[in-house]
Amino acid sequence: MDEAAVRERLREVRDPDLRDDIVSLGLVNEIEIDDASIAVDLALGAPYSPNETAIAADVREALDDDDREIELTANVDRGMDAEGTVLPGVKNVIAVASGKGGVGKSTLAVNLAVGLSELGAQVGLFDADVYGPNVPRMVAADEHPQATEDDQIIPPEKYGIKLMSMDFLVGEDDPVIWRGPMVDSVLTQLWEDVVWGSLDYMVIDLPPGTGDTQLTMLQNIPVTGATIVTTPQTVALDDARKGLEMFGRHETPVLGLVENMSTFTCPDCGGEHDIFDSGGGREFSEETDLPFLGEIPLDPAVREGGDDGEPMVLDEDSETGEAFREFVHRTAINQGIVHRKRHADRMAPDQ
Repeated sequence: MDEAAVRERLREVRDPDLRDDIVSLGLVNEIEIDDASIAVDLALGAPYSPNETAIAADVREALDDDDREIELTANVDRGMDAEGTVLPGVKNVIAVASGKGGVGKSTLAVNLAVGLSELGAQVGLFDADVYGPNVPRMVAADEHPQATEDDQIIPPEKYGIKLMSMDFLVGEDDPVIWRGPMVDSVLTQLWEDVVWGSLDYMVIDLPPGTGDTQLTMLQNIPVTGATIVTTPQTVALDDARKGLEMFGRHETPVLGLVENMSTFTCPDCGGEHDIFDSGGGREFSEETDLPFLGEIPLDPAVREGGDDGEPMVLDEDSETGEAFREFVHRTAINQGIVHRKRHADRMAPDQ
């Protein structure tokens, strides 16, 4: 097959989210053919996303009757210049946010990072909740960062993810009493001085609300997508709306909303109880045309896993663990959609 024949074959491969073939969408960057191989570079931007993995598999299947080796690579324009940018080796930066405290945002951030790592991705987790850092406890991280000869910070690893948290830098019982400018300075230093290396995803656990930390991050970090965490009740949804407005003002793509602490199933009687109301997250998503990332049950095992440093996403034998994995999959899928749609829109005039 020559390049024209390969492109014709690839017209059989459809993007399950953008609902057109990958050639028409401009998702085939380059094709190189020699006697030994057919190399195809695809505009895929969310590594290990289930839907992008499926696209790659479909490409291989479309070309599998050729005796040459099929080599696939992935490069997509993320809408930012990597040179001179903070975190240049990080492909995706996903911020996990909430309008108010107490909705389980850190739990979702930890399970998202660990879940992405379980898919095979290289992941970093940055606990930017300066005043209430608790990510190290939630993953039972007992190692502290090390320093290189030029005073850069080497983050510890747990569950295959690189970790950084203010909790590593202050005493266990010491309160963080800082004003905004000091917070900005410390966060900027951590982003710039930590040796993150090459990562598929950086998950940032933001503090609740819409204050200095959030603004500093959005002004300095190339955030590729945000996930908003809420609980079903109206008070939490009112604050979630504020978070949505904040990301909108900074033109940050919002990957969706996840409802935490949904229905509680009594382990004794089996009855279901809507302790924090029900359906609020899904209704909010429909009202705002925001993707809905799923419902996480109110399950005592989630609290136990957080206290014991065993993220629930790793539990393959429970419905709650499956709910977390579904949240991870949908978040990765939506990050891929953001990249591919932007790329397809940019390429449209040339097709």
